Amino acid sequence: MATEEPRFDLIKKEDDFELRRYQAMIIAEVQVTGTLSEASNQGFRQVADFIFGNNEDPVKKKSEKIDMTAPVTLEVDISTKIAMTAPVTIEENKAKENNGQTWKLAFVMPQKFTMETLPKPKNANITIRSIPAQQVAVVTFSGWVDEEKMALQTQRLEEWVKKNAWKTSGPAQLSRYNPPWTLPFWRRNEIWLKLD
Repeated sequence: MATEEPRFDLIKKEDDFELRRYQAMIIAEVQVTGTLSEASNQGFRQVADFIFGNNEDPVKKKSEKIDMTAPVTLEVDISTKIAMTAPVTIEENKAKENNGQTWKLAFVMPQKFTMETLPKPKNANITIRSIPAQQVAVVTFSGWVDEEKMALQTQRLEEWVKKNAWKTSGPAQLSRYNPPWTLPFWRRNEIWLKLD
């Protein structure tokens, strides 16, 4: 059975770049600190625990398993003491071994849920947020992702955005679509940049 993904309209496609308009969505998000790899592992475990049943249904007052969706997203938290608005800053932090870098890891919730019907997390670190409809520029690529590859793909996407004279807002977001055991050449990764 196919994994549910957020719905979008494709506005423009050029090679491995796309401009998409996403519908509103609900995410379950957690803040974690460390390298990209450490943040991915810590954050994934916490949010997966929530969707696998460490929650309480607001109506039935019992736990409920939530279907896994894709992608799992990861972005640098720009509200922390280390201001980050571009991958150059990610590269600077990489040189400092990313000590203390804060990331936000999120799962998109299945579309059948509303803010009122989604089970509530028992882990106080998890935040449920509604994301309004948005337009994003996207670059798709395969393989394993580390800070260097994320920075390189973000730079490519920023060049495409600049070529099209669009304006971005917020940090780059890494979106991963595959389970960890997927072979590198079959992995689907994307960098998203939200457009104003």
